[in-house]
Amino acid sequence: MSLNLNDKKAVVAEVSAQVAKAQTIVVAEYRGIQVGHMTQLRANARSQGVYLRVLKNTLARRAVEGTAFSGLASEMTGPLIYSISEDAVAAAKVINDFAKTNDKLVIKAGNYAGKSLDKTGVAALANIPTREVLLAQLLGVMQAPVSAFARGLAALAAKKEGEAA
Repeated sequence: MSLNLNDKKAVVAEVSAQVAKAQTIVVAEYRGIQVGHMTQLRANARSQGVYLRVLKNTLARRAVEGTAFSGLASEMTGPLIYSISEDAVAAAKVINDFAKTNDKLVIKAGNYAGKSLDKTGVAALANIPTREVLLAQLLGVMQAPVSAFARGLAALAAKKEGEAA
């Protein structure tokens, strides 16, 4: 079903609004994926806060025109699904995780903060831990010296107590 001009303008406006807020866009070819699997992918993307949409490539090119993501325009050929996220790694993680379990989803390209990524670049971006995990790791590193000092003092106090008795 083709869209009339007003519908096309509405789609471009909607996608442009998402692109304006985005840090990452990942483009993947979805040829041959069953509807049930595509529904799972969409549900997973929604839960991660990722905007996932199948678009006409000409409309997607118009939406990224004049943005940091305009370098993706050359990769926009064939039946593509567009994954857009404000989180730096969420779009790449959703698509990469799904591509591991479904070989019909082929990652074509991505763009993170204006830098073009190939398939391996998208996979590398997807393997970066989330912000919450990184903050937890940093907190663990910061607490390690303090807790080691506290354990040392407790052991010294126990030793002194044992000698006194």
